[in-house]
Amino acid sequence: MEENKEAKKLAKKEAKKGRWKRLAEEFKKFVAKGNVLDMAVGVIMGSAFNAIVTAFTSILLSICTWGVPGGLSGLVTVLPPANAAQKVPTDILINGTALQQSYTASEWANLSQQSDFTTTIANMYTKHGGAYYYNGAAIIDWGSFINAVISFLIIALTLFVIVKVFTSLKARRLALEEKLRKAAEEKKAAESAETSVEEKPAEPAPAPEPVKKSDDVLLLEEIRDEIRKLNAEKPKAE
Repeated sequence: MEENKEAKKLAKKEAKKGRWKRLAEEFKKFVAKGNVLDMAVGVIMGSAFNAIVTAFTSILLSICTWGVPGGLSGLVTVLPPANAAQKVPTDILINGTALQQSYTASEWANLSQQSDFTTTIANMYTKHGGAYYYNGAAIIDWGSFINAVISFLIIALTLFVIVKVFTSLKARRLALEEKLRKAAEEKKAAESAETSVEEKPAEPAPAPEPVKKSDDVLLLEEIRDEIRKLNAEKPKAE
């Protein structure tokens, strides 16, 4: 009984060990896949490249909006209040004066110097460019829209130039590699042709064609052969 229990414990331990081993092998295969590594490299390179493009876009955007007073963030349109929530509370007074929908930078500086100016009042307004506007008011933020359009155009142009330059350099590199490959193949073919010419044995001279004899010549040769035979047989007859 004790041996059976030990065998079962050992079998469970081996099964658990094998399961963990299989999981480790699967994880190793998953991490070692080429597409996963390529994806990781692409994400890291994309993040680094995004920082470069963002910084470059900020520089160009600052140059484009250099002459706009207060920057593009100041290009807003305040719509008239349509309900009570969009109106400034009338029960809050600063130095006996009710709050306004908006304040210029100088007006806000004077307002913030008042003794009854509180943090709550400061949080009720948002700065757009060089002016402060009530948060509940309906505001059309033209500056953010123009900023987004300019940023998009700058990023698109930057990426287009980078891709264009990269594609051109890649095409030149492939053309140079193809040219070198063809030159190497032509050189190899020329060397092979020279080697085959040097190693090829000389062809034997063609045998001369037999001269065709006419019928008269053949007849004369037959007569000559018969005379020779007759001359060769005469001594034997004597």
